[in-house]
Amino acid sequence: VFCLATYGEGDPTDNAQEFYEWLREDGRELQNLHYAVFGLGNKTYEHYNAIGKNVDKRLDELGGVRICEVGLGDDDGNIEDDFMAWTTTFWENVCQKYELVINADGSSFISMRQYKLVDGPFPPETVFTGEIGRIKSYEKQKPPFDLRNPYLAPVLASRELFEEDCLRSCLHLELDISNTRIKYEAGDHVAVFPSNDVVLVNRIGELLNANLDEVISLVNVDEDAQKKNPFPCPCSYRTALTYYLDLTSILNTQILKDIAQYATEENDKALLTLMGSYSEEGKVKYKEWVLDGYRSIVHILEDLPSLKPPLDHLCELLPRLHPRYYSISSSPKVHPTCVHVTAVIVHYETPTK
Repeated sequence: VFCLATYGEGDPTDNAQEFYEWLREDGRELQNLHYAVFGLGNKTYEHYNAIGKNVDKRLDELGGVRICEVGLGDDDGNIEDDFMAWTTTFWENVCQKYELVINADGSSFISMRQYKLVDGPFPPETVFTGEIGRIKSYEKQKPPFDLRNPYLAPVLASRELFEEDCLRSCLHLELDISNTRIKYEAGDHVAVFPSNDVVLVNRIGELLNANLDEVISLVNVDEDAQKKNPFPCPCSYRTALTYYLDLTSILNTQILKDIAQYATEENDKALLTLMGSYSEEGKVKYKEWVLDGYRSIVHILEDLPSLKPPLDHLCELLPRLHPRYYSISSSPKVHPTCVHVTAVIVHYETPTK
């Protein structure tokens, strides 16, 4: 399976250049190759998905056996939904060609777990408590500092810049980088690692009747996989939900499809299955109920009371909570040991409150 992006004027990406040139050479014979191609592009560009189309055509010319029609993902729309819709057709073709069974009733695919739950006990010194990089980095930080081992800067000051009666809000932050040897320039970026509201975290525990202080580890079922855990493990459910998982973003259709199996009421299960089906009706319902309603995982669990996914599986499915990057607003010539951030705070109400 080839997933290929198109770059610039219909060119391959840097990491696909060598393969693309090899494929175009004369004398290639690929009669024993069974293949499928999914292209990643943007319809606003002139050479939309040129590489995906060209590779699919060339593999066919060289005798390759096409398993599925080339998929065309459009980043100007919803490229993730494009991909998931294409994989549905892809797997149907694979099962038909190789005489594989989809499900006992032939209706849908079974969601396979990527991670397995490992119970403790775990020695306290091995348990993460919210660290982004090295364990216990909150207590003792060690250089050199980089993306994998970020320096966790103490907050020296945090104050509102606008008057109390102003409808807008803008925050001035000062971060201490003294004794770190970190150099910066005005306009560089600093990452702010957010945490979820404790109210949302506790609400998930209530809705799923879960012990959030239980310490667990999720381990990749593929022992050779480079990514061993979906987030720093072992840790408690409370830590994962507070520091590592995004609880406020809207869920994609694949997650809805995966958790549908845990709804005991048929109406709840049917709604989730429909929105995860990639049908036109499902897309309309997803836009209306999830996108327009801005429903996060907490809203969905509240609105569908029969939906009770195991918390370990939910932690596997939820997206990671990513750092927010802000431009540094101070000058190193004036503040060499302190980084300033000026950030507008946005307040808004969603339809689901």
